[in-house]
Amino acid sequence: MDAVGTSSTAGAKYECLIFDMDDTLYPMSSGLNLACRKNIQEFMLRHLQIEESEVPKMCGELYREYGTTMAGLKAFGYEFDNDEFHAYVHGRLPYDVLKPDLLLRNLLLSMPQRKIIFTNADKAHAAQVLHRLGLEDCFEGIICFETLNPHIERVGSMAAPDNTLPAGDGNGISSKSKILCKPSVEAIEAAIQIANVDPSTTIFFDDSARNIASGKEAGLQTVIVWHAAKID
Repeated sequence: MDAVGTSSTAGAKYECLIFDMDDTLYPMSSGLNLACRKNIQEFMLRHLQIEESEVPKMCGELYREYGTTMAGLKAFGYEFDNDEFHAYVHGRLPYDVLKPDLLLRNLLLSMPQRKIIFTNADKAHAAQVLHRLGLEDCFEGIICFETLNPHIERVGSMAAPDNTLPAGDGNGISSKSKILCKPSVEAIEAAIQIANVDPSTTIFFDDSARNIASGKEAGLQTVIVWHAAKID
């Protein structure tokens, strides 16, 4: 993980580090992103009976407009079980491509700040990724799909890697009428409240420029993450 572009001044004191997970803790070159997109498109075709010729374009447009294709499908009125969607999309991923990252693990463990995962994915996917990377004990907790969307789980509870760590004040933030997710500023403000952090002393790491922009708008210090290409 290579990080550039912090929006804060050097020497500032930070109390918490919030990390995106997919394509941030591991590179997009792993192929998981592509496999995930393929599974989403298959779900749209087989379970929602969307015209095959329309699926790729619609998948991309919904992702760009709503933050996740799932959020866009819900906004357009498609009805499906969220757990079944996640099981289809993430449960069939080739997680064996992810290997323990001892360098990243040692780096994270050397940092004294609180460390939290903030992902749009579901908690089962987050737990699987962190386990495969050997990072499950490097983070205090996980803010994920279930955390931000109270129709699945009470908002205000931050899931630990073992899904037991409580945090926040339990006040509902989201509306049942939509899925709350990055890059909405509302989602990031909710994550700040759930994690109980001061955004001015918190650094947010993400590979998405639009997520970083929303993080800045919410008052977080930000770092955009990129992965250098491997040269054989």
